[in-house]
Amino acid sequence: MSKAVFQFGETLPGYSIAVLNERAVRAAAGILFFFAMVTFMNAMLLGNFQPTRVFVVAFLIDFTLRIFVNPKFSPSLILGQWIVRKQEPEYVGAPQKRFAWAIGFTLAMLMLYLIVIKGVIGPINMLVCGTCLLLLFFESSFGICIGCKLYDLLSKNKVELCPGNVCSFNPSPGAGGTWLQGAVFAVFLVAVFNVAGWVYAHPTSPKVLQELSPSAESQDPAEAERCKVPEFAKKIGHEQQWKLHNGCQ
Repeated sequence: MSKAVFQFGETLPGYSIAVLNERAVRAAAGILFFFAMVTFMNAMLLGNFQPTRVFVVAFLIDFTLRIFVNPKFSPSLILGQWIVRKQEPEYVGAPQKRFAWAIGFTLAMLMLYLIVIKGVIGPINMLVCGTCLLLLFFESSFGICIGCKLYDLLSKNKVELCPGNVCSFNPSPGAGGTWLQGAVFAVFLVAVFNVAGWVYAHPTSPKVLQELSPSAESQDPAEAERCKVPEFAKKIGHEQQWKLHNGCQ
């Protein structure tokens, strides 16, 4: 087993290529997805982009260590490895993971420039954040590495040691479920759709909040000026979220 500091993946007996522990990788993806979702919702619902700026820097540091130093020094992978330490490792090929993580690194660099350095607030940020969330969600929830699949399409060589052995495994007929299960799922979707229609047709009125909140007439000029919605919040349609975040009506 190689103990070099600067390397990508482990060199283990019985494996022809460098490998990574998929269980630790998925755990790390789940950790990053959690914090990414928290910061994304702060920006989306409250108009508060400060947590996002902090997370972008942390994410970039994490992926820089993964790609250019050694994955074993990545903070999220250190924590993920500790969490799954009692689970049997599942080793997967490192080359495709490096390509996938390079995509994440590129997105993080773009976010660093837009949000952290330039302070740009707009739809492009949501698009990039949404892409990161999508990649992390599929990795952590389903073990599907979208970046690895892209690597498989672009690589001239056959990809080895895929997560879940999807490179060579052929599922048996019906592995995805039966028609009866599909019918149950369809009935569930119809039921939820009908419930949603009823809920939106019978909205609740926040009477308690209206009674407790000060009226517009009672606000002094200084308070009115403080609660003036900035232009960036108006441009992205976050007026109400900005007011809520700043305790304004």
